[in-house]
Amino acid sequence: MKLLRKTLVVLLALVLGGAEAQAGHVIRTDRPRQTMLHFGASDAWSMQRIGVWPVEEQKRIADLLFSRDTTSTGQPVGIALSIWRFNLGAGSAEQGDAAQINRGTRTECMLDARGEWDWEKQFGQRRFLRLARERGVRHFVAFCNSAPVFMTINGLATNTGRGGTINLRPECYDSFARYIVSAVKGIGERDSVKIDYISPVNEPDGSWNWTGPKQEGSPATNREIARLARSLDRAIDSVGIDARFILNESSDLRCLMGIHQTDWQRGNTLRTLFSEDSTDTYVGSLRHLEPVIAAHSYWTNTPISFMRGIREQLRDTLGSLGLGYWQTETCIMQNDEEIGGGGGYDYSMKTALYVARIIHHDITFGDARSWSWWRSTGGDYKDGLLCEQPRQQKVRASRLMWSLGNFSRFIGEGAVRYEVDDATDPYGVMLSAYRNPDGRWVVVAINYADKAAPLRLKFSDGRRTAWRLYRTSDAEGETLKPVGYARRKTELPARSITTLVAL
Repeated sequence: MKLLRKTLVVLLALVLGGAEAQAGHVIRTDRPRQTMLHFGASDAWSMQRIGVWPVEEQKRIADLLFSRDTTSTGQPVGIALSIWRFNLGAGSAEQGDAAQINRGTRTECMLDARGEWDWEKQFGQRRFLRLARERGVRHFVAFCNSAPVFMTINGLATNTGRGGTINLRPECYDSFARYIVSAVKGIGERDSVKIDYISPVNEPDGSWNWTGPKQEGSPATNREIARLARSLDRAIDSVGIDARFILNESSDLRCLMGIHQTDWQRGNTLRTLFSEDSTDTYVGSLRHLEPVIAAHSYWTNTPISFMRGIREQLRDTLGSLGLGYWQTETCIMQNDEEIGGGGGYDYSMKTALYVARIIHHDITFGDARSWSWWRSTGGDYKDGLLCEQPRQQKVRASRLMWSLGNFSRFIGEGAVRYEVDDATDPYGVMLSAYRNPDGRWVVVAINYADKAAPLRLKFSDGRRTAWRLYRTSDAEGETLKPVGYARRKTELPARSITTLVAL
């Protein structure tokens, strides 16, 4: 009898052990989702200064942001951003203090009121366009916060003294469009950088009325956006450039599907611009419009249930309209209370993990095809991948930058995301899986928890592979550090991000 009981115990242990070995996260090769395009950041506003720093420091910064090289130990040199957002200036810098805009956020304009071009303007920013191109960046966006000051209603690049309509003189829609397209063409000819996307408006909706003194900007109604889009579509043809444009860099996902902190003229953006029933504002048939919505995921990252729900709603709405989603800008704001809001720079994993969770939700629940952080370089605020140290004319990298690299470095253009079973515990393990165009699989594994977690991976079709692991954490030297190999299982250290690349 004792022998029988002992045998049963052994058999039970084997069964349970076998079940444990079989447990894990399943990559569903039968459930492809969106095709990924790019990961990026913008040059606003620091590159106009950094672009005239000592050349060696400029190159180091460019390597951190764009390089695909590795050291002799396999350590990535940089995070290999694949899209770069260039802020096409409005001319507040030339106005000085009269611009009613903070000195650090003013921009130059390459065109003046007489119609004359000065191609020495925006020198520092254009320097980084070239540095990005030299390191293999293939996609560039020219985005506008304001029309040139000599085209605006109040003569400023900020909306001071006005309401919620566009700060653009009625007779200047075509002129503004030609300015954008001519600037893009000129940069291509002079800097050998092909800007392939144009974004003519930035955060025109929501509560933003863009009154000074902080930065350039203008609200716009959906009707005004549609009018400008038509002017831009014609200007691309007339000037003869190979570029497409995107709309509308919404300030809040809620503005796309309803009315949020504004009136009806600046809400329900998707239905107004992309439903054929909206005959006066429909832009979906424009020849050069990319069939996507560009939007920013500010303000929608807490509470967790809302972060997921709003993205699922956006995904389903876009699917019904045949549109893709590009998340083109975000950073930490006051309502991101879990990490103390936006004030004060953070070099640690606290912000890095919080942002990685946002990326995960944008991609896995919003089906984002493109994902960009706001500023590549910032100051004493949680808005820069790098922290500027102006007195030394140097920057310091953060875990935030390297955590974005866990995605941008390894998920190539054309990679297809696949569903993973049980892939999201927002306070624990979050997984996303991708198959690159060369057939190589990539899994990004976030462990938000304060304790280590086991990770077991298998494919639904039974295939097997070995993985190389790259990790970002607060541990010394762990900034996309190669940390070894695994087959079907490994351990995710507490408060870490690990990218697994199939061999």
